[in-house]
Amino acid sequence: MNRSGQRLRLAFMGSPDFAVPALQALHAAGHDIRAVYTQPPRPAGRGQQETPCPVHRAALALGLEVRTPARVKRDTEAHAAFAALDIDVAVVAAYGLILPPAMLEAPRRGCLNIHASLLPRWRGAAPIHAAILHGDNESGVTIMRMEEGLDTGPMLLREAVPLTPRSTTPELHDALAAIGARLILRALDEAPPETPQPAEGVTYAAKLTKADGLLDWTQPASALDARVRAMTPWPGAYFPHAGEVLRVLAAEPAEGAGTPGMVLPGAGLVIACGSGALRPTRLQRPGRAAMDADDLLRGYPLPAGTQLG
Repeated sequence: MNRSGQRLRLAFMGSPDFAVPALQALHAAGHDIRAVYTQPPRPAGRGQQETPCPVHRAALALGLEVRTPARVKRDTEAHAAFAALDIDVAVVAAYGLILPPAMLEAPRRGCLNIHASLLPRWRGAAPIHAAILHGDNESGVTIMRMEEGLDTGPMLLREAVPLTPRSTTPELHDALAAIGARLILRALDEAPPETPQPAEGVTYAAKLTKADGLLDWTQPASALDARVRAMTPWPGAYFPHAGEVLRVLAAEPAEGAGTPGMVLPGAGLVIACGSGALRPTRLQRPGRAAMDADDLLRGYPLPAGTQLG
């Protein structure tokens, strides 16, 4: 409820784990969630069975109506069904579909987005990964009112968190999800004034693909260390060798130099990079369990001088 005790009518639009704490917080606060919009169930797991996304499962557990349109941009029936909810506000958190003007303008207070960056830095689909990958000193959450542009709308609230040289995507994801849940309650309660985003410092975080996880040994060790921390658990950092792909689940910079991609002599697994070296500490072979590097090397030798792809 807002500051006056009014129970707001709202729709929630989100799909991944990041959005679940916000949905749960809004429900616990007593707001009237008229419908939850998520991505449709998709094949997953070895059996490729249709599986609902995390927000879908959380909404069902709360007894909320779930809607899963595959697309909404030009679906006039979806626009009309959304308008018929007669809501005060829509809360959007990593929904995965672009909302058309007909939906952005339907709620009386518009659509508020929980964005996992300090806008205008890292607009786009993968702001958490981008902050880790690029070695940012801080990240955070911005509550913004949505408009037609990609994450260009005015800001209502922002909260920063510091990053360290060992920060990982899972750690930052969980921290920002909790902050987002707290900030959206404040935004609904306080209705803070809107602030336009600065024109300077705009950066974009494109949607990730599997190729983003490939470790290019010609890059500096510091960059590869950041890529491992950014791309784990998905799309996953990896390198090919001997006809298979090895996933690197954890790594750290190490002392050493040599031809990029060459296994260096010494204890453990140390691989030469464009500058410096990287020590993978936890890896996974296809179809096998993840294991520490020392355990992997007992059954999968990578002697000094081995050239990795």
